[in-house]
Amino acid sequence: MKVLVIGLNYAPETTGISPYTSAFARGLAHRDVKVSALTAHPHYPEWKIHDGYGRWTVSDIIDGVPVTRLRHYVPANPGGVNRLVSELSFGFRLLFARWGRPDVVVMVSPALFSTAIAMLRARLGFNRPVVNVWVQDIYSLGITETGMGNGPVAKLITWVEKTTLKAASGVVVIHDRFGEHLSRRLGVDPARIEVVRNWTHLDAAAPTDVAATRAHHRWPDDETVVLHAGNMGVKQGLENVVHAARLADEQNLPVRFVLMGNGSQRDELQAMGSAITRLQFIGSLDDAGFQAALAAADVLLVNEKPGVSEMAVPSKLTSYFNAARPVIGATDPEGLTASEIEAAGGGRIVLAGDPQALLDAALALGSDPDLARTLGESGFRYRTDVLGETAAIDKFTSWLRRLVTRTSTRR
Repeated sequence: MKVLVIGLNYAPETTGISPYTSAFARGLAHRDVKVSALTAHPHYPEWKIHDGYGRWTVSDIIDGVPVTRLRHYVPANPGGVNRLVSELSFGFRLLFARWGRPDVVVMVSPALFSTAIAMLRARLGFNRPVVNVWVQDIYSLGITETGMGNGPVAKLITWVEKTTLKAASGVVVIHDRFGEHLSRRLGVDPARIEVVRNWTHLDAAAPTDVAATRAHHRWPDDETVVLHAGNMGVKQGLENVVHAARLADEQNLPVRFVLMGNGSQRDELQAMGSAITRLQFIGSLDDAGFQAALAAADVLLVNEKPGVSEMAVPSKLTSYFNAARPVIGATDPEGLTASEIEAAGGGRIVLAGDPQALLDAALALGSDPDLARTLGESGFRYRTDVLGETAAIDKFTSWLRRLVTRTSTRR
């Protein structure tokens, strides 16, 4: 079986979808599948092409996988029309790139609009491979849940997503509720949908020198450190964390909120919190530094914008559970993020957009080390028992083989 993986994000990006796309391609190669990848230059979450990259087209081999990178438009401000143009520019590069003659093409969404253009080529070209779309976010939900579009815009995005997914031979989703939404709302045949959970892409963390790590980041021992790691975008709604830190200042409470990473909203958040002493920003770290920071924090935070409920399962949760630290989910109690934390028994849920509730939950966990330890251990067991990489990629590989067999039979 010859597989081409198409996705906007790939190693060496360390956050978001990239670790899964890269690990999946690497896993296929280790299973003796002939695999290659078409991707962009690394640019996320900074929305700036990393130093040393940026040529029009460049090829490399990463972990045994031939990777071709295509230069596309990377906006400094990725909101709205800029984001659309960025995805379209990558899609048009895919139209004229060399695909080879794969048996299967796996297209990763996001990015939806570049996936839609690639789907046109796959369905209208001379060589028509089996196509599987790997859905990490649901755009038609996201556009409404984040309040970024409605009316004609929402209808257009829903139509593009529905048309693209229904044109696929198969669709892999990362949660059961994604599959239910695609079949019920977008009309995708349930027989074409497979659920493959996102896995923990980090190895079990090596023992961390907590004291040294906390000293390095200037985290006092008498403060409860609440760490949010990863992208700082619109759907994270991190102004809630800024407000919680301001409340901690006003109430003179021993809590420190830390936002670690980068993203389109970072500058705005820093300006908003410039006078707050219990708020700290840290840039993106390498894997070792990232894992050490998670392990040294007292509480790990998933924060979502009010209204965000079903559009995505935050990829950071797998890393959080791997760190064996308790998690607070500031989110919709009925949403996917809350259901995942509750399934793991790994933390506590507070209502999205309620900074006082977030602050109270942080204080409660900080003052109860036995409860914090119990929640952290439960999350780690869930990571081990449910979110294993080997089983996930085995399941994905078997699904692709079934799609090839099914399509060959129909032809």
